[in-house]
Amino acid sequence: MSEHLREKLNILADAAKYDVSCSSSGSDRKNTNKGVGNGHSSGICHTYTEDGRCVSLLKILLTNHCIFDCAYCVSRKSNDIERAAFTVDEVVELTMNFYRRNYIEGLFLSSGIFKNADFTMERLLRVVKKLRLEENYNGYIHLKTIPGASDELIKEAGLYADRMSINLEMPTESGLKLLAPEKTHGEVIRSLDFVQNQVVQFKDEKKLIKSVPKFVPAGQSTQMVIGATPETDKDIMYTADRFYKSFALRRVYYSGYIPISNDTRMPVLGTQPPLLRENRLYQTDWLMRFYGFNVRELLNDANPHLDIDIDPKLSWALRNLQHFPIDINTADYRMILRVPGIGVGSANKIVQARKFGKLHIYQLKNIGISYNRAKHFIKCADTPFQLKDYQATQIKGFILAESNSKYLKTDNNQLILF
Repeated sequence: MSEHLREKLNILADAAKYDVSCSSSGSDRKNTNKGVGNGHSSGICHTYTEDGRCVSLLKILLTNHCIFDCAYCVSRKSNDIERAAFTVDEVVELTMNFYRRNYIEGLFLSSGIFKNADFTMERLLRVVKKLRLEENYNGYIHLKTIPGASDELIKEAGLYADRMSINLEMPTESGLKLLAPEKTHGEVIRSLDFVQNQVVQFKDEKKLIKSVPKFVPAGQSTQMVIGATPETDKDIMYTADRFYKSFALRRVYYSGYIPISNDTRMPVLGTQPPLLRENRLYQTDWLMRFYGFNVRELLNDANPHLDIDIDPKLSWALRNLQHFPIDINTADYRMILRVPGIGVGSANKIVQARKFGKLHIYQLKNIGISYNRAKHFIKCADTPFQLKDYQATQIKGFILAESNSKYLKTDNNQLILF
């Protein structure tokens, strides 16, 4: 690799680190015609597939030049940073060389917007076409959709990419207008809607015509910046819920705002992004997607913010003690999932195991539930107490005390695990 290309890689890989939506799951693109790579078996960014495998992606921008001046973005045009741009051939060369050396298992390609949306999208398209058609590359490709790009370019890109994503940026239109007045949610929605309609159309054609090509087989995702604007957790998750339902998104990503600007419109956060809040939002997202919770159960006008000291599932349970304790030997699967300390896998095991007899505490522990947390919300064959004996604040105190008991504070207030 030439020194000039290495410098570009350092600049444009660093600029890409702020985009967290670099997932690599859902693809079923297999190796054909003795090509290179396999998106099915699947940088250098580490991410995880749906079945838990860790994969490496070459995560870069085509360029960090941008015509927009978004206050929250490190690549904004007014920011005094070192700029660079790859050629189409350079991205292809890097991807193939890194793949052959077993450094990566796929490509995540985004870009600042230079000249206009179509000009940028056309170059991203040229990269993926050359990889697929000239290099016979069958590995995973996650491609960013450029807001405002033409339907023709987006449709063609969808024939070569495994996943496409487009950043919503801010959770609300008002937040976006505050920090990026040149952008609108309307352009993002139009592109998401177009890709989703194409996915449905290609699937319908596949039922009639066997040779229909794949179109974005790993689906779409989006990303929101959290903490740069004053939205509540309720605002954020209601937006996520609406986009999940409207566009069948695979994921919504929540990126804690990293202070990179002295703009007076930006909040004062110190030097660290709001990582705990980000984590709570992901937990809420998980409950919505896999645990059967409606977003309005978790966040509403009475509870517009997530608790910082406890996770959203426990928070919901403490606010709804009228549903507990549940009898683990008779409750339906949906209610078992709602017990703090019981995950999807454990809930399935419980339903299967109780077919052979009533479950006792030791059996629940062997199944793998977090019994010290769950015990406040369940009863089984040998439960020693009833939940009604305690108030929500007491239960919360018990659980937090149990969690803290894993740590010992020294004289200098350092935490030691024992």
